[in-house]
Amino acid sequence: MTATYNRGMQKVLQSADEAAALVPDGASIMVAGFGLCGIPENLIAALHRRGTKDLTIISNNAGVDQFGLGILLKTRQIRKMISTYVGENKEFERQFLQKEIEVELVPQGTFSERIRAGGAGIGGFFTPTGYGTLIAAGKETRVINGRHYVLEMPLRADFAFVRAWKGDRVGNLVYRRTARNFNPMMATAATLTIAEVETLVEPGELDPDLVHTPGIFVKRILQGASYDRRIEKRTTRNG
Repeated sequence: MTATYNRGMQKVLQSADEAAALVPDGASIMVAGFGLCGIPENLIAALHRRGTKDLTIISNNAGVDQFGLGILLKTRQIRKMISTYVGENKEFERQFLQKEIEVELVPQGTFSERIRAGGAGIGGFFTPTGYGTLIAAGKETRVINGRHYVLEMPLRADFAFVRAWKGDRVGNLVYRRTARNFNPMMATAATLTIAEVETLVEPGELDPDLVHTPGIFVKRILQGASYDRRIEKRTTRNG
């Protein structure tokens, strides 16, 4: 038990700024979250403060104009986005249309499976999604059981920034409800996964049956300083 605890101690960082200092210019980073739900907002803010540039960001979307990945877009720290859509962020849309940023758009299901394949060590997979469209341009296609498929390659990155509800010092993570989204897959598909958690506990305090990401995938962990918990779109009705 003592040896396991000591290994965990080496994973714990004191702040998001300490984590951001590990990321060099030009790195590729998987950033978890869906819209603003489950995003590693402390790690993103730390990258913004540090000014790390020429980044390739792999994320479902790019936040909104003044929050999440949107703040990195505004300061031109992102060189390339690999994502599923451009919506909800006017600056992302503007840079995309003006060809000021390189963008690879990927169908959402394909995006998810490419990340899972990267984490599982799968060399590629065939999917019918995108056949006959620009998505399939330059890619191998194949007919399987009379249906056309496109070969898609796995996605991996230098770093993964994930966010969990709870985590322990050895890196085991528990996500809360829909904030789980892309977090578990991205945690497996990077050379160095950094997790920020809302609550950091001691080893043994998490129920093993409730752990979503085993600590073996997490190289560094920190407790987030604060969380805004912003809502991307608020819809209300009378009565």
